[in-house]
Amino acid sequence: MNAAGKLLAVFALGFAHASLQAATRDENTAAGSIVFDGACAHCHSADGRGGQLGPSLLPRVAKETDARLSEFLRTGSPERGMPPAAVTAQQLPLLINYLRFLVASANTATQATTTTASATTTSRKLATFTPIDDKTLLNPSPDDWLWFSRTPDAQRFSPLAQVNTDNVSKLALAFARGLPKGLSYIIPLEYQGVLYLSTPTSTVLALDATTGDQIWEYQRQYANPNTGAQGHAKTIAIFDDMVYFTAPDSTVVALDAKTGQLRWEATTGQRGQSGGVIVANGKVISNGNCIRGPRDSCFVAAHDAHTGKLLWKFNTIKQGDDDTWNGVPLNERLASPWGLPGSYDAVNNLIYWGIANPMPTTRSERHGGNSDSAGYAAPTDLYSNSTVALDADTGELRWYYQHLPGDDWDLDMNEERTLLRTPINPDPKHVRWINPNIKPGSVRDVVANVGEGGGLWLLDRKSGEFLWSTPFPFDVKNYFLSDIDVKTGRTYINRELIVDEPGERHLICYFNTRSFWPSAYHPGKNALYVPYIRNCLDMTSANPATKSPEKRVGAPEPGVAENELNGLAKINMETGQITHWPMGRIPTNSAILATAGNLIFWGDINRHYRAMNADTGAVLWDTTLGGPISMSNITYSVNGRQYIAVIAGETLSQQSLTRLNMGPIPLKLDEPTGAATLYVFALPNTKP
Repeated sequence: MNAAGKLLAVFALGFAHASLQAATRDENTAAGSIVFDGACAHCHSADGRGGQLGPSLLPRVAKETDARLSEFLRTGSPERGMPPAAVTAQQLPLLINYLRFLVASANTATQATTTTASATTTSRKLATFTPIDDKTLLNPSPDDWLWFSRTPDAQRFSPLAQVNTDNVSKLALAFARGLPKGLSYIIPLEYQGVLYLSTPTSTVLALDATTGDQIWEYQRQYANPNTGAQGHAKTIAIFDDMVYFTAPDSTVVALDAKTGQLRWEATTGQRGQSGGVIVANGKVISNGNCIRGPRDSCFVAAHDAHTGKLLWKFNTIKQGDDDTWNGVPLNERLASPWGLPGSYDAVNNLIYWGIANPMPTTRSERHGGNSDSAGYAAPTDLYSNSTVALDADTGELRWYYQHLPGDDWDLDMNEERTLLRTPINPDPKHVRWINPNIKPGSVRDVVANVGEGGGLWLLDRKSGEFLWSTPFPFDVKNYFLSDIDVKTGRTYINRELIVDEPGERHLICYFNTRSFWPSAYHPGKNALYVPYIRNCLDMTSANPATKSPEKRVGAPEPGVAENELNGLAKINMETGQITHWPMGRIPTNSAILATAGNLIFWGDINRHYRAMNADTGAVLWDTTLGGPISMSNITYSVNGRQYIAVIAGETLSQQSLTRLNMGPIPLKLDEPTGAATLYVFALPNTKP
């Protein structure tokens, strides 16, 4: 899916804000646009044909009468997590009129907003700037944060140790800077004392990393000025003397890192921009959502970092004579790379990318009402729920591994892929599936990942060989896999949990146990730190006989106390032993940060940002910020002073946990609804 499959299968029939090219609108249409922006635009992409949080709304609008649409808007779809539209009786006709306008416009609108977009900047040129070469990008200074996880291996580990377990309790606010109101997903970068980030309105900022003062701003202009608020890119990238980001008008943009001026831009067709970018071997590699379809919009792309020339595209739907979709028409196949971008192994020149679940969500929907038409073992519906290893120069597939075949529940496997080197000694007491052919004690270069629905895998980085896997965060009987062939790594879906009969109901574990906020790896401890929610999916299939729709809601893992529902797991990557640190009722949307100061930084959606002892999990520092802790979480050093930076702001996943029913228990929190804010902390006795 796209992010509708995340903690948000919930907004699945919501309404989108239109970002079609400029057209003549009467006063009612213009008024309806305002209503639409305020009530529902945040759930979907900008053209009404579906986005990272839901499918196209146009077919429903086209076939329904005004009366039926009114009823739907008034009542919502509670069984799918969609609340009633927050509009008055007087606003409702304006909203419906605008929806009709979207349908009519879609029949003639064929150009992206890029065709009428231009760029403006306000800038103060950097006094000095050292271009970033390949060597620096692959091995950044400990002072800098050049990738969304600092380094190309996605470890999210910083060698900085000025802030440590002895003094972290003295951390104080160095500065804070307000950002535009909107949904906040971005992970900032820092280089030579400058912070680079995109905002909830899709502007790009360069800030003084010690004060938050603006150096330059890039503000893209769209045919529809509200398009910027539809941007949910999670990462930006930096290389040479340019900063790269994915604009919400399906465009990859390169900016001058010194001034913010536009250097080049390249369109990506109708692909959404929900992922982000990395730079590998001189190529800007981007991903996004393809829920709008057709299948051709499901791809990862590489552009020349200096010119923007398209170099290759890898389609995430298997090409050629593939029969793993068992007869599904080619143009109806969807599997989106909508989540975080991939990681990069320069030695093997390979990029490792995760791909989400196949669409539509259930096997029966995908296969013409016949659930048995989809396979029960890998490979099925390729390359959904897979890791793909791509040649960085050509985009050619080197190997793939399918973690879940024929998904029936929207359990995305598109989170970060962490690259590390470790001895291989999986302990059968902690690991369910172990390849008997691996040599105990051998040291391997591996790629590790934990899926949205749980499960931990270790694969050989070069060949994709299966090494071991185990359920995560706990080994439960209603786990989504029934088995893995330990010699080949072939996975088998748990057939007993498939909801293919009318009105059939099952509890599937886990569901959104973690999501696209990245985990962290500490090489000194050979430990991976992963947040979790002990959340399962309570799913009931539709029943035409009783006119009951499909129902999907979160539910706690059976028998788990509320104060143990959320936590952080420390995983020994040699043995597979998992140490759980329960953190209470409140879940997280925060990236995890590990440092050489023996600290783990992360926060929760109840505004608490904390530092924990990396060995014991003891909370050593806890502060309350102005909003939910979101995706960002980085550290850097300027003039000998270490800073810890984080953004607090709303996300749709946080809203689905507090306002809807996709988490394990109802949460009634004091939720500030103001602008996002960048907070930066440092020790008070370390002056720059």
